[in-house]
Amino acid sequence: MLAPRRFLPSLSHLQAFEAAARTGSVTAAARELNLTQSAVSRQIKALEEQLEVELFHRERQTIRLTPGGEAYAHDIRDALKKIGTASLNLRANPLGGTLNLAILPTFGTRWLAPRLPSFLAGNPGITLNLMTRLTMFDFALEPIDAAIHHGMGQWRGAETVLLREEYVVPACSPELLARYGFKEPADLRQAPLLHMTTRPDAWERWLRLNDVADEHVQGMLFDQFATVAQVARSGLGVALLPTFLIEEELRTGQLVRALPDAGEMKSAEAYYLAWPHERAGHPPLVAFRDWLLAETKAYR
Repeated sequence: MLAPRRFLPSLSHLQAFEAAARTGSVTAAARELNLTQSAVSRQIKALEEQLEVELFHRERQTIRLTPGGEAYAHDIRDALKKIGTASLNLRANPLGGTLNLAILPTFGTRWLAPRLPSFLAGNPGITLNLMTRLTMFDFALEPIDAAIHHGMGQWRGAETVLLREEYVVPACSPELLARYGFKEPADLRQAPLLHMTTRPDAWERWLRLNDVADEHVQGMLFDQFATVAQVARSGLGVALLPTFLIEEELRTGQLVRALPDAGEMKSAEAYYLAWPHERAGHPPLVAFRDWLLAETKAYR
């Protein structure tokens, strides 16, 4: 249910206020909006009168947001961004078949992207917009319909479905393997171990699983698999990497298993598709979810 009209100011008033709040200047806002200073001032004044709240402190030729105005500016900026995104999506696909999807960078480029042509070929009316996310998403604040993320599958305000489990192996360059000559799991403690920020205890878990002491495990820290895989290829250490994300490197010999006979370790977390409750029936999401579950069926 929409708020009463008195709480729904005109878009021009909101744009004038947001521009002045962001730039800290009526003059700069007028230049940005291609209006006169007096026109911007009138629109801001009209907005204050409609809301019955002072948004700026006016001191001679300067303006400064009030505490309430500062909070309002933040919310209005997000709202204008959502309106702009919705308008762009509508223009790109007038039939409304747009899916805004947040993805993990490496998963998106190495696993999802090569498979997307088959989805788009089977769903020609859908426009798919991809945004990369390393950190946790918030459906209440971001204009996204769904997200592919790595975790335990429980996110506040979201429905989820498991896509695939993850198995990791110690991998390194052929040169590093030749230098250290690993024979058994304990030998890996002699080499630099490369760590992921999203899996801070992965090496400890792997060492315990292989009956190796896990105290004082240190090493370089990375926030993306693409980076840690590149560093491992460069011979700077051993990394625990998901097998399905390094298939090409293993096939071409850029990376090798540090211990060919050591078993893979199942990660504590897995890959999930998540979406807000209110978007569950969004047709493009339904089509994408069905296709994605069919693509990942063999990995669950």
